[in-house]
Amino acid sequence: MPKAKLRHVALGGRPDDVEHSFYEALHKGDLAQLMNCWAEEEEIVCVHPGGPRLIGSGAIRSAFEALFARGPVLAHPEQVHKIESLASAVHHLVERIDIHTPAGPQKAWVVVTNVFHKTPQGWRMVAHHASPGTASDIAAAVSAPAVLH
Repeated sequence: MPKAKLRHVALGGRPDDVEHSFYEALHKGDLAQLMNCWAEEEEIVCVHPGGPRLIGSGAIRSAFEALFARGPVLAHPEQVHKIESLASAVHHLVERIDIHTPAGPQKAWVVVTNVFHKTPQGWRMVAHHASPGTASDIAAAVSAPAVLH
C-alpha cells in the first residue's frame, strides 16, 4: 500500500477507509498495516471464529502474527450493513474467506461485526468479532447480487 494511503488512514479518514485498510492488510499478511487500523487503547477487543476473547493490542497483535505465520487471509467483506454516528460506527457483514486446500479452492463464511471509534488519531477499529457463518448466512451471501447498480 502506498505510504500516502497509510498516512491518510493514520490521520483520519472514515470508517470505510480503516475497514478497507484492515482487509487489505489481511490479504497482504501485513501486521504493521493491520495494527495501524486499531485504536491505541488497551480496551480494544478481537474474537476470531471459535477463539477466545482477546483484549488489548498485545494479545491482538500476537494472534494476528500467529495467523499470518500461515500466510495471508483472503477475507472479502460482503453484505456490509452500517450504523454510523459522529463518533462511532458499527459495520456488520459476512466475510467470504478463500482457502487453498490440497483438494482445491474452498470458501468459508464468517459473520463479522467491526466497531470503529473516532479517536484523536482519526477513525480506528476498537472491536472485530467474527463467528462461523450459518447455512442461512451462506445462502444469503451467495444469492446476493455482487453489484447494486
